[in-house]
Amino acid sequence: MIRLGVNIDHVATVRQARRAPEPDPVTAAALAVLGGADGITAHLREDRRHIQDRDLDLLKATLTCRLNLEMAATQAMIDIACRVRPEEATLVPEKREELTTEGGLDVMSHEATVARAVVALREAGIEVSLFVDPVLSQIDVAQRLGAQAVELQTATYSEARTAQERERQLDVLARAARHAHSLGLHVHLGHGLNYHNTQAVCRLPEIRELNIGHSIVSRAVLVGMVQAVRDMKELIVTASAR
Repeated sequence: MIRLGVNIDHVATVRQARRAPEPDPVTAAALAVLGGADGITAHLREDRRHIQDRDLDLLKATLTCRLNLEMAATQAMIDIACRVRPEEATLVPEKREELTTEGGLDVMSHEATVARAVVALREAGIEVSLFVDPVLSQIDVAQRLGAQAVELQTATYSEARTAQERERQLDVLARAARHAHSLGLHVHLGHGLNYHNTQAVCRLPEIRELNIGHSIVSRAVLVGMVQAVRDMKELIVTASAR
């Protein structure tokens, strides 16, 4: 069964817009678990634009499911991860000026930096995933550096404007997923997935985990977090069974 990781960053985005105590992303995480989330994903950014250190500590202390920390491959973030010890750490690219993560981590161009991070995290007992574009050469390097999983970025698929382009991008994801699986890597997907485009990727047999945030939080504003997660989980279960 495909795991659903719910990214709660944008709950924190709303809170930080007013520097207020609410809405609390830790409470949102608890409600997501009640709705059926198999894990919670949170990105602690260098500029602390949404998730705060306090949130990460409380998530680790209170969650009854997997915690996936999205993080840059910097020494400061490695130190935090090794202290908190989430079940999973996903290394992602990070730029201060971006609205959200843009594209996958260029593992090939940053081998030494990524390798140091992977070694340190794995020595701390943390499962390591690398957020990469669905490019076979990037996946090859991820496997060689010791990552246990790759999260294939699905933005290009999610943002496709036509049915033909969406099918083409789905084929790209399918090929990358097969390749990663053949190398012994767990295959995760994330970025831009929503209630309309998730079912198709769930039918790829190699997929083990989806990380979805913005669309779930957006629906939660209208129907509540429990129901929003429940709706997404139902889509995943139904599609996976076909």
